[in-house]
Amino acid sequence: METHEYPNGEVTILWKPELCIHSAVCVRTLPAVYDPKARPWIRPENAAGGELIAQVAKCPSGALSIKEEPIKIQ
Repeated sequence: METHEYPNGEVTILWKPELCIHSAVCVRTLPAVYDPKARPWIRPENAAGGELIAQVAKCPSGALSIKEEPIKIQ
C-alpha cells in the first residue's frame, strides 16, 4: 500500500490514499494544513505537532497516521 510522508520537524503525517474515504474531517479541522486543491495538499508546517496529532486521531478511515520524529540532542 502506497504511503505519502509529510514531515514538519516534530512529527510526520503519513497518508495512505487507498484508505481515504474523503470525509474531509481533516480539511474542516485544520484547513491551513489540509488543502485538497494545493500541491502538496498536506502542509504540516502550518500547525504544531500536538495539533496535528489531535487532528489525525479524528480520521475516520485510518488513512492518516503519525510518525513521531526522534528528538535531536544538540
